[in-house]
Amino acid sequence: MKNLPKIALGAWAWGNDGTFGGDLNAETLKPIFDCAMKNGLNLWDTAYAYGMGTSEKVLAGFLKGLPREDYLVSDKFTPQCANGKPTAMANMIEMQLGLMELDRFDIYWIHNVWNAPHWTEELAKYFEGKENVPLLGVSNHNLVEIKQADEILRAHGLKLSAVQSHYSLLNRSSENSGILDYCKENGITFFSYMVLEQGALSGKYDTKHPMPEGSDRAATYNPMLPQIEKLNAELKTLADRYGVEIAQIPVAWAIAKGTLPIIGVTKVKHVEDAAKAAAITLTADEIAHLEEVADTLGLNMIRFWEKEMK
Repeated sequence: MKNLPKIALGAWAWGNDGTFGGDLNAETLKPIFDCAMKNGLNLWDTAYAYGMGTSEKVLAGFLKGLPREDYLVSDKFTPQCANGKPTAMANMIEMQLGLMELDRFDIYWIHNVWNAPHWTEELAKYFEGKENVPLLGVSNHNLVEIKQADEILRAHGLKLSAVQSHYSLLNRSSENSGILDYCKENGITFFSYMVLEQGALSGKYDTKHPMPEGSDRAATYNPMLPQIEKLNAELKTLADRYGVEIAQIPVAWAIAKGTLPIIGVTKVKHVEDAAKAAAITLTADEIAHLEEVADTLGLNMIRFWEKEMK
């Protein structure tokens, strides 16, 4: 498998599940895809759960006809979407491959911890002995659960290669719990999602310009904007120093921490920002200062589908 880019692009919002509000469609998303591919950002993260196949189908339409070696696809088995049959793992993987008109995925995840040991065992059985096994990963697992998943996979001649979790300046529980260190020591790529806290750390929103009402993220972040403004002010200072925009600094921070950020993209500008962020190298002092400011805010960013990583 080819080397991974510094940043993955997330198609969560492409599923139109109400989290982000708005109305995205293939026509508005195609320029975003084209810009990403032009900039060498060719790793796409999706899931059946993102709009019950909507995100996958939109992405598939853009990938169709491109050489398979030109892109990487990261997809997920969501336990809550399983059909309840003994063959549920195979059924979902093959359904997803059919939706996307692919013969393989490059990365495949257990999406969350619901009955995860069982599903990890099923994942291992499905891929055991197969050619073109994708990188196998787990999402939203704590350290004990990550180690357990790796043990299950190794019993089938496989290994855990990827871990994905919410990780940002405002939520460093995966770092404080030792997960980042464990991944580094065991050759596991840590994928950080919600690095920009769904736009709250982009500089676009403040108390005078809150997120538009009617979305889940507005309900979550708007009450916190007075505190978040303090961190965004520090991010702006750094952004000005590097000649970039605020949104590029949290992404550069996540890369500097040894993670591979997954950036949700709903505008061409998001892709352009991601490409610029990949070229920034923050100093140790800058990283420490940002973390110090973030820690003083006392915000709990654990969302309803997540848990504190211990």
